[in-house]
Amino acid sequence: MDTESAAAANESLEQPPAETDLAAQLDAARALAEERLGELAYARAEIENVRKRAQRIADERLLSGRKQLIGKFLPVLDNLQRALVYDDGDVLRNGLQATLKSLEVLLAGEGVTPLETVGKPFDPHLAEAISTRESADHEDDLVLEEAQRGYRLGEELLRPALVVVAQRVVPAASEEPGT
Repeated sequence: MDTESAAAANESLEQPPAETDLAAQLDAARALAEERLGELAYARAEIENVRKRAQRIADERLLSGRKQLIGKFLPVLDNLQRALVYDDGDVLRNGLQATLKSLEVLLAGEGVTPLETVGKPFDPHLAEAISTRESADHEDDLVLEEAQRGYRLGEELLRPALVVVAQRVVPAASEEPGT
């Protein structure tokens, strides 16, 4: 026997077989734990990369959408600037009306629609009453006028209308003549 084999034989004689098995199991468990820890670190890094990539894609889409929408407003801005060049009141008014129309068309193309409130019963889900006006000719809570128009974006309320609401006045009983 060579000296190494003899040393190994002596060592195996010194350690009982149960301790040798436990040491081997412990070494195997440590190796497995280190392997799993490496896999966990890799998975965490991959999740972080996916999160960053998703955020970058969302940011790019948002920027692209904003560019498209803002680009649609630029012709309206151009029309307003052109309209302000004229001193003639009729030309200015016509220019502003054309600009308003183009803005309404642009918003309609984006799914924005105005609320129709005037002449209809007051709906607190669609409008805010900023004032009441006494009226013998109208029913209570009928919208008489809009101070500011409200809008929907699709089915969602974008902005409520600001309205003036009728408050019914009952005419006083007339006094008898000759009294």
